[in-house]
Amino acid sequence: MPPNSVVVTIEKPNNFSLVELNGSDSSSTLFPEKQKGVSPRQFTWFIFLKANRAFVCLSWLATAFKTMFVSAKKRVALLDVEEEPKSREKLYRVIKAFLVISILALVIEVVAHFKKWNLNLIQPWEVQGLVQWSYMAWLSFRLDYIAPLVIALSKFCVVLFLIQSLDRLVLCLGCFWIKYKNLKPKIDGEAYDIEDSSTFPKVLVQIPMCNEREVYAQSIGAASQLDWPKDRILIQVLDDSDDRNLQALIKDEVLAWQEKGVNIIYRHRLIRTGYKAGNLKSAMGCEYVKDYEFVAIFDADFQPNSDFLKRTVPHFKGNPELGLVQARWSFVNRDENLLTRLQNVNLCFHFEVEQQVNGVYLNFFGFNGTAGVWRIKTLEESGGWLERTTVEDMDIAVRAHLNGWKFIFLNDVKVLCELPESYEAYKKQQHRWHSGPMQLFRLCLPAIITSKISIWKKANLIFLFFLLRKLILPFYSFTLFCIILPLTMFIPEAELPLWVICYVPIFMSFLNILPSPKSFPFLVPYLLFENTMSVTKFNAMVSGLFQLGSAYEWVVTKKTGRSSESDLVAFAERESSKSSNEEKIHRRHSESGLELLSKLKEEEKVPVKKKRNRIYRKELVLAFLLLTAAARSLLSAHGVHFYFLLFQGLSFLVMGLDLIGEQMS
Repeated sequence: MPPNSVVVTIEKPNNFSLVELNGSDSSSTLFPEKQKGVSPRQFTWFIFLKANRAFVCLSWLATAFKTMFVSAKKRVALLDVEEEPKSREKLYRVIKAFLVISILALVIEVVAHFKKWNLNLIQPWEVQGLVQWSYMAWLSFRLDYIAPLVIALSKFCVVLFLIQSLDRLVLCLGCFWIKYKNLKPKIDGEAYDIEDSSTFPKVLVQIPMCNEREVYAQSIGAASQLDWPKDRILIQVLDDSDDRNLQALIKDEVLAWQEKGVNIIYRHRLIRTGYKAGNLKSAMGCEYVKDYEFVAIFDADFQPNSDFLKRTVPHFKGNPELGLVQARWSFVNRDENLLTRLQNVNLCFHFEVEQQVNGVYLNFFGFNGTAGVWRIKTLEESGGWLERTTVEDMDIAVRAHLNGWKFIFLNDVKVLCELPESYEAYKKQQHRWHSGPMQLFRLCLPAIITSKISIWKKANLIFLFFLLRKLILPFYSFTLFCIILPLTMFIPEAELPLWVICYVPIFMSFLNILPSPKSFPFLVPYLLFENTMSVTKFNAMVSGLFQLGSAYEWVVTKKTGRSSESDLVAFAERESSKSSNEEKIHRRHSESGLELLSKLKEEEKVPVKKKRNRIYRKELVLAFLLLTAAARSLLSAHGVHFYFLLFQGLSFLVMGLDLIGEQMS
């Protein structure tokens, strides 16, 4: 038999059995095409293809970094630094001190790394130079004093982190069960006789606003088109604007809808105290309010659908214990930029999971301040609107809950509104939202303890609603990921495990994104964004808890006046609204109207001061702290720790230079 041969035995037509295979080159003989090598031309094309892909990737990265560098250079050149009250300066100084210490430690660590000092083999008398002596002293001090303290603090924060993660997981499981069982509030039969308007309850609609030039027309228009009997509804436009020209424009808009037969009135306070709570409290004091049974509240940028009242008010019928029906928010500008996309993730989880689960299982949640319908009797029995905090909506909700009233959340009823498009506006909004609950907690704690509600409800209010979700969450987020983690790079004895900085946070971020599945590509940016915002939330929480001056700040969130997802449509509507206002003023031919028109013309000629993006010092200092820790991590060849610190530091840098969100020209 030849050396390179194969013997095949055929037992059945479709069954081949290999009997013998001889020779090392048998496969080459049987399959001669395998002997063909790659031609030089094919290899050249393969190299060119790989090089082209690498070039495209590098050029994209270079363009991105160049754009970011140019923007950062302009931002630094303008040097419009955020002005903060003195109460916030303390946190900035503490972070700056950590940065200075970290830089000094990094310098010594770099020297020790390149000189390959092995201090376990060096006797004290063999120490050479001040730097080596300083390094030995640092190691000894770190081991005896700093490491035990950092380890204890990190373990405490990890425990809080796990408790909060468990709470988040339970909420998600509750949401899944609601979806699986289709648990949601339902209206039994026909609530009211459509042919007999007297069967409809009388509803008061309130639109509080303050200097809302961009959105007043669309909110008034949306409220005026609510589908409800005209004799059973009254719309109050509660204008707290301090601009007389704007007051005249809003009043003119109200008059225009009055001419169309809408039961709407304009109201302006002479003494503007108490912010939004004072405005609502003043409006509820009107004599005619006693004739109304329910009140619907919409902020100036909210645009309810015409069937809003018919989908919310009927839930009160036959349910005398129900005090509030809350609808969900929907956002017209959620895809405007990265900042709005990340906000959308947060708020989708808040409504889809937190509000819905608490509404179904506890009949209690925090009122969102707008897009809700209250039973007026509930407000009166709970003490009405109070001006003691910056979260008047949460305040009235807690007091109503303590009085035994129940709440309903409607996840399928959505009201259009806007998200803040600039980082400055979003930061101020978050400061108010996180300082107010701590003010309220201090004020409400005695009332919660002495109330007649069950022990379970008291425990839920104190430990879950306030402590865990309003205090512990910003505390551990900032302390663990922005302070302890970078410090552990210089204190290896306290190094955090991978599951704390990687696996659990990613899993929690995955759960947060589930209610908005289109946001999955932003999973990692969302995780970094939440950690970056923790410095603002922590600062707000501390100021509210200890009643610092910044806890009482109230800044109206800037609006752009988007009435649809198309900027062109919104722009056209604003322009047509502006021209129609002038036409109305001309049409009335009154002396006051002519004066107003002349004022508007003069106002247009006045040059408007250009707004600029700012620089935020705390975020920048934290960025350099994290990047310094990343450099130290690189010396120790930490994989995940290095990348986390690097990208988290870069995210703080982007925030500090205000490169996220709306960019001013």
